[in-house]
Amino acid sequence: MSGIWNPLGLRCVFSGDIRSGQDALALDDYGAADVIITNPPWSRDLMHRLIAHFQSIRPTWLLLDADWAHTKQAAPYLPSCSDIVAIGRVKWIEGSKHTGKDNCAWHKFDIRHKGGPVFHWRDQGTDQGSIRTLKRRICEHCGKAYEQWQRSSSRFCSPACKQRAYRERLIVTHSVTALSLTPTVTPAPSDPAGEEFRYVLHADVARFEAEGWELLPALDSTHPGEYSALMRRRGLG
Repeated sequence: MSGIWNPLGLRCVFSGDIRSGQDALALDDYGAADVIITNPPWSRDLMHRLIAHFQSIRPTWLLLDADWAHTKQAAPYLPSCSDIVAIGRVKWIEGSKHTGKDNCAWHKFDIRHKGGPVFHWRDQGTDQGSIRTLKRRICEHCGKAYEQWQRSSSRFCSPACKQRAYRERLIVTHSVTALSLTPTVTPAPSDPAGEEFRYVLHADVARFEAEGWELLPALDSTHPGEYSALMRRRGLG
């Protein structure tokens, strides 16, 4: 792909083809690319290897024959397929009066996704409705896809998943340290994701929020009393 793909405004930052000596299976980095979009070979052995390879690098949209998703051989790959968008028969030769004989569909694969595909039929809603499929996100806790109706930085599909993720993160970081460390705040060890948790005085919540901290919902077995406000800061490097 090259140039701008309208109407979505996507910009191509890399292109390659086996005919020019570029073996996709030998390349595991596409630089600044946010997503891989391509029409792979439909020979099953090679296609399946490409699905596994591409989705391990970036979320991937592949144009495949629509019948593939209904076969037993597709079963190992469908859990990580979040969306199937039907487009029908494709006119492969520009200017031709005829289309191919195979019905086709775009399939989105994301290694973080575990919940299987959502099917988007032809002429579903409006053109904007089909574009919205690109705005689906993967919940960092349960691995299921969800519509990005929340702010663009959302990471979880529901408040329940968000709270469970925070609870498990505290367990992984060996819990929050004792309250006796300081009279006003209690730092927790930073985790590998660059996050820090602290219990703070209720009276200090506004000050911490102004410094970029986020007030978290109460968790089970947290410290009671005046230090029971749990806060979190991201992006500590």
